Amino acid sequence: MSDPDGMAFWTERHICSLASVRPDGTPHLVPVGVVYDPETGLARIITSGTSAKARRIAAAGTLPVAVTQADRGRWTTLEGVARVNPDPEAVADAERRYAARYGEPRPNPLRVVIEIEVKRVLGTVRVPVPGLA
Repeated sequence: MSDPDGMAFWTERHICSLASVRPDGTPHLVPVGVVYDPETGLARIITSGTSAKARRIAAAGTLPVAVTQADRGRWTTLEGVARVNPDPEAVADAERRYAARYGEPRPNPLRVVIEIEVKRVLGTVRVPVPGLA
């Protein structure tokens, strides 16, 4: 289920969108930087622990989300379950991955990483996901 150019697309510099649902049922869509690791099936977003997205996911424990990126006719959406990981080692790992794709992130002592366990891939550009055929 992967496209030979799929992972290249996920290493190019593209701003992504994170979609989630607020407790009142309304959608929340926000631009983010995302790095995807096909070996673990995790998509990672670094953000402040005080951001609305991090607080909402942390309050829920886990939350269904989707991240998407598009470039002209190429697009991919990764759907899955998000959780907030405040562990300093996990944050440092996510920062290194982010720096490789987007450049060095600005310092943020309140930073956490949102980890999305990818369950489904949609789009014109496919990427490998462990356990999905």
